[in-house]
Amino acid sequence: MSTADFLFAPEVQKLLMVAYAAPDQQFSSSELAQRTKLAPDDVARTLEHLVGSGILKRQKPKGDEADTVSIDRAFLFHDELRSIALKSFAAAEPVRAMLRAKFKDSVLRAFILAEDKDGTLELLVVHGQLMPDEATMATACKKLSKNIHRHLKVHVISNARFNGLTQRDPLMPKPSALEILKLGDTKAQLPVEKIGLLQSAKKKLATLSRASS
Repeated sequence: MSTADFLFAPEVQKLLMVAYAAPDQQFSSSELAQRTKLAPDDVARTLEHLVGSGILKRQKPKGDEADTVSIDRAFLFHDELRSIALKSFAAAEPVRAMLRAKFKDSVLRAFILAEDKDGTLELLVVHGQLMPDEATMATACKKLSKNIHRHLKVHVISNARFNGLTQRDPLMPKPSALEILKLGDTKAQLPVEKIGLLQSAKKKLATLSRASS
């Protein structure tokens, strides 16, 4: 289930996931059927709908080559539709599902920082008391990348590092970033606060003072 189900049929979501991941690439009907694992008839029918709506545009075939389609950037609601796709079925939801399934005990927060012109997603993952296994994270991201047809650039940092980010730090989420996992969305625990000797002594004195008064 996707939050965009009320807007797009499952076939539309699968085709747009591929198309928005490479907005300047031209796809044949057979290539889209292979990538989406949809039946050729379903692909052909859905493409007619998307081309007729103006979301995709069709290129005239050269010689004996098959027709191809691509994203039509001139479509009136192109930016809005691409944003909806990114926030739901094309990126945010698959990434969130993967992190919750594989790293629910270690990941505190996660952001999609940016999407470049080639469709590559830059992710920021903030871990808590436990740190995600590097090899497991790499394997999970590789599988996810294949499923959503996008390259991923992933940064994994501690909660302490995240809290210390400044506005000039390239990892600091900008207003345009998508927070796909918030505190409390997983079972990950915050790191145990390390208290210095002086702070510890002050806390003990304060406790003793309250007890004697």
